[in-house]
Amino acid sequence: MSAYPFRVIAGQTGIRFRVEPLSSKHDRAAFSRGEAALDNYLHKQAGQDVRKHVAAVFMLTPDGKIVAGYYTLSQFSVELGAVPEEVAQELAKYRAVPATLLGRLAVAKQFRGKGLGERLLVDALRLSLGAGKLIVSAAVVVDAKDEGAANFYKKYRFIQLPKIPNRLFLPMRTIEEMMAAGDPAEA
Repeated sequence: MSAYPFRVIAGQTGIRFRVEPLSSKHDRAAFSRGEAALDNYLHKQAGQDVRKHVAAVFMLTPDGKIVAGYYTLSQFSVELGAVPEEVAQELAKYRAVPATLLGRLAVAKQFRGKGLGERLLVDALRLSLGAGKLIVSAAVVVDAKDEGAANFYKKYRFIQLPKIPNRLFLPMRTIEEMMAAGDPAEA
């Protein structure tokens, strides 16, 4: 993964953060979101997922070591019948359509409230859009852990999939429109 360049994003505090692929230099053990599933994933599973080519894990860091947040991306597919009809009409008529799964997104407790969750989401969407031009993806899919998380994603035009609780779907066409209009995290 080291062939991927890091990307610089700014937090609301003016601190410049980098988003870069997970590596051994990141202090994953010190990361705490305060939710066991998200913390344990980064501490125990993320490295294995990268090595086994199950997920790409991207770290948000101010210095290359401290982990302020992270997100994961993987290939996925969505049954066309699970997608709202008005969206499905715009997609290819296959049983399932290719998608990108935003599997996890978390910001460390000490960095919360600084707009970094939005910055991570926008970075994940930009990366998904770019990758989707090389390895086709019709949408980004996320499974929200609760109603608060679902509402966060809905602010960025994610659509609830009615047949699958807490699963949300954002067509690539919508991501293209969002990026063409400017930084969605600034809206």
